[in-house]
Amino acid sequence: MKLLPLFISSLSVSLRFANALWPVPRNLEKGTAHLLLSPSFDIQVEGVAFNDVPGDLQGAIGRTKTRLWEDKLGRLVPGRGQPDLQALTQDSDSGSAAPAASLSLLTLSIKPPPGKGKGAKVPSITSEVLKGVSARDESYSLHVPADGAPARISANSSLGLLRGLGTFEQLWYWAEKGGEAGKGVVYMHEAPVVVKDDRPAYPYRGFMLDTARNFFPVPDIKRTLDAMSMVKMSQFHWHVVDSQSFPLEVPEFPELAQKGAYSEKEKYSTQDVQDIVKYAAERGIDVLMEIDIPGHTAILAESHPEHIACLHASPWSQYANEPPAGQLRLASAATADFTVALISAIASRLPGTLFSTGGDEINQNCYREDAQTQQDLKESGKTLEQALDGFTGRVHEAVRGRGKRVVVWEEMALEHQVGLANDTVVMWGLDFVQECGQGREEGFHVVHAPSDYFYLDCGAGEWIGNSAGTNSWCDPFKSWQKAYTFDPLASLTKDQASLVLGGQQLLWAEQSSPENLDSIVWPRAAVSAEIFWTGPRLPSGSSRSVGEALPRLHDIRFRMVQRGVKAIALQPLWCALRPGQCDSGGVASMVWNLAVRWFFGRAFEWYRRVALVLETKYREHVGFNEF
Repeated sequence: MKLLPLFISSLSVSLRFANALWPVPRNLEKGTAHLLLSPSFDIQVEGVAFNDVPGDLQGAIGRTKTRLWEDKLGRLVPGRGQPDLQALTQDSDSGSAAPAASLSLLTLSIKPPPGKGKGAKVPSITSEVLKGVSARDESYSLHVPADGAPARISANSSLGLLRGLGTFEQLWYWAEKGGEAGKGVVYMHEAPVVVKDDRPAYPYRGFMLDTARNFFPVPDIKRTLDAMSMVKMSQFHWHVVDSQSFPLEVPEFPELAQKGAYSEKEKYSTQDVQDIVKYAAERGIDVLMEIDIPGHTAILAESHPEHIACLHASPWSQYANEPPAGQLRLASAATADFTVALISAIASRLPGTLFSTGGDEINQNCYREDAQTQQDLKESGKTLEQALDGFTGRVHEAVRGRGKRVVVWEEMALEHQVGLANDTVVMWGLDFVQECGQGREEGFHVVHAPSDYFYLDCGAGEWIGNSAGTNSWCDPFKSWQKAYTFDPLASLTKDQASLVLGGQQLLWAEQSSPENLDSIVWPRAAVSAEIFWTGPRLPSGSSRSVGEALPRLHDIRFRMVQRGVKAIALQPLWCALRPGQCDSGGVASMVWNLAVRWFFGRAFEWYRRVALVLETKYREHVGFNEF
């Protein structure tokens, strides 16, 4: 009976969206011809000497040329592309014996900046990335002819060219030739390809990594950035410190990392941060660093206990969301001065335009039972909320003074009486429709980070030591299918929808480390990349769907593996090679399957009863004769 839904679902395989691009462009035209990549293939920037091309664009061009030959990704069909070899030597469309054409050149064309003519200096990828989140131009157009004529990517910026190169890379596959390992051809199977004015539906397409609960070395972060760039993500949200550790070296406050890092080897130096920021920008990604205050700051007491309330208070669950307890004494003028100086020192070294001060999970019981905080409140004549408002205002003023736009968690907009600037970005981890009406009405821009869809750490069970066998607060596991159904505009008015900047998936690292980073993040985190790039509809005009997306997500996952990212498998390989044949077949098939099971179940039961009666009669007969 298990084969019935497979047979039914296989009837629709040929109707599936064949191209494997992720995220799929917002418009796409494609053919069915095969096209080879010439061994002499080159990429040139139109009208510009290569030495005048910005270094980061040169680097992107070099990476594309290398990946085209080194990805060696066999197409996800039975035989892994071997059947394509015949088509490469004979044009199946015309029936002629002419081999497939070869592509020798990809031309990149960039529109001169406003007021500048041809020959103007080409701006770098980095310069576009470091613009405000809504000011970046990531649009591009792509044309790959089927006859071997030069392909072309045109854009208004180097960042747009980078996005176009990413799409171009995903068109190509590898087929081993003559059974000799390492020898083969690079080809595409759906030429010509035309993408017109592809651009993201939302400018913020991010991933958040927590490096405080467990430490992640720089190479792991860079590998993550590489995977993010593959799927056109634009923002790396770096939750760098928290109550458990302070791995970030700050030259003005060297004692913080000296006493707050897990070890000397588990620190991010100033050079490390600069290296990560540069590496990210070259790949089209801005770095949003978060220093979460005033909560989640117990680790600061290792070097500055005078600034921390309810330090290591017990039981911790009454004073913090997770151990150890400890929060900045926000009513203290000295603590406010310290915090402003610290945040200013960190923000001034980051070139991006966003900086997060967090602001979530502030425990009021911590402050009620902290004698110093109560004395400070009494002397100032302020309530706790008034003190929080003053503390937050000073910190945010310092951030804006460094040219940054402030990012906060939703509690700051929902739960506290804090004055936030109109340009504040609010990151929503709650149900946006049910919980966030207040934030929308106040006009803050929004980044979706819903725990019910986008928290990648959920599903591993509770990590609290004496709660073995229980679920965590955010279980169950958030599958890629669940995440893919998220609608950024559900129940929003037109005005409210205009405030949505995008969204991100997140990895809180209580149960994650370098050993499982790739497998827990990829390819699931690619889901939000497509939601916020492509929007709700495919190039065909139909709505995005899990069934259509799966073969394409398989493809980007296999390509990630070829590039050293240990992305986890989504299905058995047999299924990945045969799109649709491991589906349930939908509701109709399920009903049919149940009906057939019921019929055969009743028939088997009838057979069993008849057999039992016959066996009884036989035994009675044999027994009578023997007697």
